[in-house]
Amino acid sequence: QVQLVESGGGLVQAGGSLRLSCAVSGSRFSIQDMGWYRQAPGKQRDLVASISRARGGNTNYADSVKGRFTISRDNTKNTVHLQMNSLKPEDTAVYYCNANALMGVFWGQGTQVTVSS
Repeated sequence: QVQLVESGGGLVQAGGSLRLSCAVSGSRFSIQDMGWYRQAPGKQRDLVASISRARGGNTNYADSVKGRFTISRDNTKNTVHLQMNSLKPEDTAVYYCNANALMGVFWGQGTQVTVSS
């Protein structure tokens, strides 16, 4: 099993920044890649960014966040971060940490990000 705990959400004005963190525990060596998803009220959960386990960590971003968000992985601290800059009201959502592991897919409980205009 893999356990994921997000932190770092909150309320910020448009143009501001937030840094989300995801603490990973359990069978972390079975994780292949990790990502951040978000879900706004009444909408589906969409991928925001992902990072592979490979050395160097290949990354992938949704078009809507390219150039503003950065995903990173600290294997020594077993954490994954999402640095979010130039935030927009449309970034408002619950953000979920995701892990694809050999035994399945795991999710954190989510953290709310609210961007005011």
